[in-house]
Order: sequence, then structure tokens, then C-alpha cells
Amino acid sequence: MSDFFNEIFYDAPDGLKLYARVYEPAQTADTPPPRALPIVCLPGLTRNTRDFHELALTLAGHPITPRRVISFDFRGRGRSAYDPDWSHYNIGTEAGDVIAGLSHLGIERAVFLGASRGGMVTHILAAIAPQLLAGVILNDIGPELAPEGLMEICENLGKRADGAAPEPKNFAEAEALQRAALADAFPALTNADWERSTRAIYAASDGGVRPDHDLNLLKPLEGIDFAQKLPDLWAQFDLFAELPLLLIRGENTRLLAIETVAEMTRRHPALQVINVAGQGHAPLLETGQLPELIAAFAAGIDLRVV
Repeated sequence: MSDFFNEIFYDAPDGLKLYARVYEPAQTADTPPPRALPIVCLPGLTRNTRDFHELALTLAGHPITPRRVISFDFRGRGRSAYDPDWSHYNIGTEAGDVIAGLSHLGIERAVFLGASRGGMVTHILAAIAPQLLAGVILNDIGPELAPEGLMEICENLGKRADGAAPEPKNFAEAEALQRAALADAFPALTNADWERSTRAIYAASDGGVRPDHDLNLLKPLEGIDFAQKLPDLWAQFDLFAELPLLLIRGENTRLLAIETVAEMTRRHPALQVINVAGQGHAPLLETGQLPELIAAFAAGIDLRVV
């Protein structure tokens, strides 16, 4: 239990124990319960609920439209159990896990915020559980991935998995590694941003620190032929057609090409796009004006459904 959120453990459809955080909306004795839709936050490939903590505090405590915020640790990340069968690390299984978690919490409809991998899972949810989606926010992800960006991610994960990457002894060393790898793509980050984002990625372990995810997450990505066109999710993206849709894109991202954004806009003319200067893949959602822009977007969806 935290002073800021409730910790929830629930069973996946296959019985694996999974973790979620629930931030309840701020209320006073004079304030009736808000009618705002909850926001469901889904993290990136190796990320977890800690990525959304500061944003969730802002949204839950918003002075005009406080709302419930739920964030999930996918299996093999954060406080969710690691899967003994790495083949289950796929967006279809993860979508089923999210549906189970929302059922456990009694949530029937929400605004979904998917960061990177979480945005891909949101595409799958549009196909298998469209009734859950009242609106969608995609953080630096679309229905098509740029091969060079995915290749870079796979290479970095591979270095961790085979021991080629340096093992940090503490959070200061971990932060130095993050800066060395990402500083060129994220010149806008402050010292506080680097420290906070590092602590979201790494966890204390046996007197040192370690990446807070199962290194087997790489295995389903092995063998990708980057010379061939990667599978896409355009058919699933088209299912967002009637939904409010917001895209947040890092100016320096290598995963989400400008051409993909143009095609997304052609297929969904009402798509709103925020370009985040000085950040790459994926922008930190608690920085700059992003929390207020996300709050305003969600508030607009509330007016559509109330």
C-alpha cells in the first residue's frame, strides 16, 4: 500500500500473478465523486507502472477533472510475475491480461494511454474488446514500426541479455549508462528527469541494481528479418476511426516515422498530434505541458460520453 496509490494483484487468464496500480481521484467533503472516465496506462516493452507515476498523480489530483488512473505491469515486468514460457510475451497475451485486470477492477470503459508496446496492445484491444475504449492516446507508437528503430531496441536488449552491456553497481552508474545511450535523443531532459526515468527502469537487487524486467523479453523478437517489411497493425488502427485519438511523438524518435504519422492522419483526419521537442522514443509524459494536454484531451472525451 502506498500513500498515493493502491497496489492490486490479480490472476491472468493462465493463472500468472500480475500487478497494477490504482490512483483514486482527489475528492473533498464538498466535492461529489467525479464523472470523469478513468485512464488506463499501458507501458513499453521493458517498462512498468513507475513510468506513469508523476502523470497519474497529476491526473488524479487535477483541480477541475480529477480522475481514476490505472497502470499495469505487463507479465515479466516490474512486480508482475515472470512467465516461465517466454513465448507468452506477445501483445495478444498482454491484451488478454489487461482485459482480466479491468474485469477484476470492474472497469467497463476508459481512455487508454499506450506507450510504445502499450500502444500496440491498445490496437489489439480495439479488435477484441472495442467496448472498453472511449478514446486513445498513443505515446510515440503507431501501426507501423520503423525497422531501424526496432533494430536499435533489439540490439540494446540483446547486449543486456548476453552480458555485453555493462552491469551498473548502483543507480548513479545506471543513470550514466542511460545518458550515454540516450542523451543525443533526449537533450531536453533535466538532471531530475534522468534520475527519475532511470529509477523507473532499474530496481534494487542484492545490493546493486538490475533492469526491472525479464531478459527473456528479447526472445520473441529474435530472428526478425529487418530487410523485410515488418508486420503492421493498420487494420486494427482503422478500428479507432470513431474514437478521439491523440498521438504524442518525440521529435528525435527513430521508431515512428513521419510518413507513418502522415498515413495515420489520412486515415483518421481528426487525429490530434503533439510533437515533443528535444525528446526521442518515447517522450516522458510528466514533462512540459504534456500532463495538462493529456488532461484536456481526456476531459473532452468525458463530454462526449456523459
